[in-house]
Amino acid sequence: MTNDAELDDDVAAAAFRRLLSHLRHRSDAQNVDLMGLAGFCRNCLADWVAEAAAERGRPIDREAARQLVYGVPYSEWKANQPPATPEQLARMEESVARNKGT
Repeated sequence: MTNDAELDDDVAAAAFRRLLSHLRHRSDAQNVDLMGLAGFCRNCLADWVAEAAAERGRPIDREAARQLVYGVPYSEWKANQPPATPEQLARMEESVARNKGT
């Protein structure tokens, strides 16, 4: 397998569901940490879900996509997260700057 097009949709869906399960379990990994290290976060994933659904003629709103990703309403998840530290915010800003244009 050399490119995404060769990845079976069922396999991709199973891997995505496992990623969601992992992220739900690892609520200690804050979005700001994910952004700082990987350049994407749970909100990005929810946006990608909403975009993919819309492209396939089955639009879902942003909040529904976030609840799908988080496993709970976004407001509930966010209320249980500690505030980001200055160091976390700096790493996130560096990552965002590196990812511009991708």
